[in-house]
Amino acid sequence: MENLGVRPSRYGLANHGLDGVKTAYWNLSAAPLFEQAMQRKEGQLTKHGAFIALTGEHTGRSPNDRFVVEEPTTKDDIWWGNVNRPISEAHFDGVLAKVLAHMNGKDVFVQDCYCGANPNHRLRIRQISENAWHNLFARNMFIQPPADALEDFEPEFTVLQAPSLTADPAADGTTSGTFILVHLARRMILVGGSAYAGEIKKSIFSIMNYLMPEQGVLPMHCSANIGAENDSAVFFGLSGTGKTTLSADSSRTLIGDDEHGWGSDGVFNFEGGCYAKTINLTHEAEPEIYDLCHTFGSIIENVVMDPQTRELDFFDSAHSENGRVSYDIAKVSNASESGQAGHPRNIVMLTCDAFGVLPPISQLTPDQAMYHFLSGYTAKVAGTERGVKEPSATFSTCFGGPFMPRHPTVYAKLLGEKMAAHNAKCWLVNTGWSGGGYGVGERMKISFTRAMLNAALHGELDGVEFVADPNFGVLVPQSCPNVPTEILNPRNTWADKDAYDAQARHLTELFEKNFEQFEQHVNEQVKAAAIRAAA
Repeated sequence: MENLGVRPSRYGLANHGLDGVKTAYWNLSAAPLFEQAMQRKEGQLTKHGAFIALTGEHTGRSPNDRFVVEEPTTKDDIWWGNVNRPISEAHFDGVLAKVLAHMNGKDVFVQDCYCGANPNHRLRIRQISENAWHNLFARNMFIQPPADALEDFEPEFTVLQAPSLTADPAADGTTSGTFILVHLARRMILVGGSAYAGEIKKSIFSIMNYLMPEQGVLPMHCSANIGAENDSAVFFGLSGTGKTTLSADSSRTLIGDDEHGWGSDGVFNFEGGCYAKTINLTHEAEPEIYDLCHTFGSIIENVVMDPQTRELDFFDSAHSENGRVSYDIAKVSNASESGQAGHPRNIVMLTCDAFGVLPPISQLTPDQAMYHFLSGYTAKVAGTERGVKEPSATFSTCFGGPFMPRHPTVYAKLLGEKMAAHNAKCWLVNTGWSGGGYGVGERMKISFTRAMLNAALHGELDGVEFVADPNFGVLVPQSCPNVPTEILNPRNTWADKDAYDAQARHLTELFEKNFEQFEQHVNEQVKAAAIRAAA
């Protein structure tokens, strides 16, 4: 085996069963990884020097192909079901043997990184891939150790990624040729049959979601920023709710855009990079993300590019609606250098209510916060997915259900405890429709949402009168600076009040039905909040 690159670790590849690889490229930086990726024809360069790759059939995660090994030491901790599907150790061993045989005899790329900006809760990870560009993705998305730490680097979790290798479902116990297999006890993840880079990032996020609660840390699928008065805020929200847009405030410092922990020292970023959607991206709406799509070191996934000019077309979804850009967070002008901040004063839960019945902003009690955290509500609208003809409610528990190995109430309990200990306020912000549902009303103006959010973060709502919403029980401010008073109560914005009442009852029934799965796991206070929310 030939070792090339920056200070190969003494904990070598033989420890992973890879003692027969041709050449191991260790911890290469962006430029040599670009060179290797181009030489191997893994992608192309854009006009402005970013690297663009197409991931083929898989342009997003493959949740039906993800499995967790069922073994004695961890099986009682896992929330088994559609999110965490069990697979046997024997099947894992069989797939592992195939991955090792596939990689031995070939070149591989190795990145030793940290996950977690807080040294007290940091996970040492190693990503081993057959493609140079996936190795660059890992380097972008995670945190680089100092050079003098690489020689003695011993990983606590290892990702073996072989996109060109497929499984045999009949022999390997998988659902298809694609596989994402997580072995918590052996601290190993196998990824194959998919070139979508997000599988690397989300697999490690799932691991952090498993490990952190035992350390008293709440892992969160959220963005986070910090104001001039050291007032940090976290933003939960599913796709399309405005999580990235609203947390990217030039007056506040960005801690991170997707995955964080809340521990005894405060909030910290898990990652060292950003992975932003690019569909319909414009310089006017998202100038920083747009510029970083045209920067050396960035990776563009599944975006259409003119073969002659090498210009990117973010409005053409021929490859995917899920086009992405990956870049080092250090390239963001107002990013935090430490990736850490104190305990959040404000927690923002974002939802896009296409039914048009949730208030545009409301304050939640701690019990209501746990209820809405467990619910993780937003709505899809016509055109976002095939077959969606009218608004469709979506519930993703903890605003990140696909990445939660433990039961959701483990995370909700931690949220409630930390809110109480640090006197954090919680806000439910609806970025969806007003004056009627989708097709009748209008999407809430981003200027109004920003004004409401700024008022909440700056304490300008502290002395305002709040009234409980009759349908959901949340506390609605009766005035807000720079926002028309009439939009704060959603019923007032509907011309047909009976239609509003009917739609509100419909949504509360959907909340109630979804929450049935959690009722036996929560205390009486949260149950009472649930009853009010569904009344």
